[in-house]
Amino acid sequence: MILRLLIFGIFLAGMFSCSQATDKNRKKNLPDKKEMAELNRHLIRKDRERIESYIERRDLDMSESSSGLWYQVNSGGEGNFLFDNDRIRMEYNCSLIDGTPCYSSDEDGVEEIVLGRTDIPAGLDQGLRMLKNGGEAILIIPPHLAFGLKGDGKRIPARSVIVYEVKVEKINN
Repeated sequence: MILRLLIFGIFLAGMFSCSQATDKNRKKNLPDKKEMAELNRHLIRKDRERIESYIERRDLDMSESSSGLWYQVNSGGEGNFLFDNDRIRMEYNCSLIDGTPCYSSDEDGVEEIVLGRTDIPAGLDQGLRMLKNGGEAILIIPPHLAFGLKGDGKRIPARSVIVYEVKVEKINN
């Protein structure tokens, strides 16, 4: 009986010591906040380089918003700027920055959106608010304003820079 208790005690001690070592090793392998911040800065720099290269290759005249959205308004439209609760129809082409087509109103249909209520990428929402009825623009949306770390789960992969060519028509007063 004593032998069984001794063996059981050794077994338990071994299990706990393995568990603690594994937790310590696991913590050592995880990046700390400083490393994560540096990685994030690196990814943002790489995204910026890709965007600037795209703009240069296509000879676009784009501006950058304070949030990181790149835009070129080709036709501002008429009337007031679009704002919350405006119902709009949007013709669009959406592609990855490498030119891979993702979505298009020609194939997927014209989008009807209520600004501030329809679930669209933050960068697209910001870009649409720079337009008026009949406005047209090119928007280059970095991952943090698009579909982020996961992509959209369909046609847009993780951490993708996306390009929207949009034309809007306001359908309410």
